Amino acid sequence: MRINLLSSFAAGLLISTTICGVVYFTDDSTPQKASAKSSEKVQLTAAQMKEHLESAGYVVQTKDELEKTLQAAKNVETKPADSKEKDKPVTQVVVNVADGMTSIDVANVLVQASLIPDAFAFTQDIEARGLQNALRPGSYTVNSGMSYDQIIGTIFTN
Repeated sequence: MRINLLSSFAAGLLISTTICGVVYFTDDSTPQKASAKSSEKVQLTAAQMKEHLESAGYVVQTKDELEKTLQAAKNVETKPADSKEKDKPVTQVVVNVADGMTSIDVANVLVQASLIPDAFAFTQDIEARGLQNALRPGSYTVNSGMSYDQIIGTIFTN
């Protein structure tokens, strides 16, 4: 390359960079609008937050309500309920579903309570019905007198 050609190319780059820099630093309208939108904060009251979460399908409890629920669940033991069939006592179980539990965890609890025979088959049935995302935190009471479908309908709500 010739020196004149190379110096002309460098001068062109310098001029175009200078023009772009002047335009960039003198145009103030765009950054002010963007920063004004991001600095606005909306403060919600506790009632508004609770209403918004409940409308999204969450169960919202105060700390006192949670402690009462947990204490009641601890105090409830597996008790046989009155039944028409005296030969086979009905056992009542309170299943506490915590946040983050899966259908596998619920199946293991039901197997330990002798309400279902196989945890794997129960989990496969839940997935086949498409209810794996319908599990919500809370306390659910089920008993041995309930049918398989009634147990699923009680714990897994749409």
